[in-house]
Amino acid sequence: MAPNDAIVLDELQRAVLRPQVEAFMAAATDADSRTAFADLGARIDRREVPSDLAARLGALLEVLLSSGRVRKTYGPGAELSLWALYQKTPAGQALASSVDSVNRALQSFAGRTLDSVAIVARGPGAYALTLRTTDLQLVIRLDAGGARLESAELGNE
Repeated sequence: MAPNDAIVLDELQRAVLRPQVEAFMAAATDADSRTAFADLGARIDRREVPSDLAARLGALLEVLLSSGRVRKTYGPGAELSLWALYQKTPAGQALASSVDSVNRALQSFAGRTLDSVAIVARGPGAYALTLRTTDLQLVIRLDAGGARLESAELGNE
């Protein structure tokens, strides 16, 4: 996202986000947080969030989407709409980049026979998926931050 780019919201996104921002603002324990949410709410009302508030918008969307709150309250259409909006935020773009990187690494397995596949827990909510052929091994980490290539080794036996 370029520094001067604004994220444009549609009417559904505005309608879903506005009461959520109000709830976060009411729950905020300090004046700075309330002010920041008030600023975000005002921009949501205008259906245009400037780049300097994009990270806060992304954090709000992440909470709403990961909690299932949007789907439960507003339905799957609203959830999909906010997912599309999240992908325009810095956090959403970083997640997409991470997934693209893993998908590029997985392309190296096209046409190869897998010798082994294993997944191990690396901690609560964190896993490592290992894919191995006779001459290639990839370890992909899966956690709350997304999917990312942890290691790639050529020539293993």
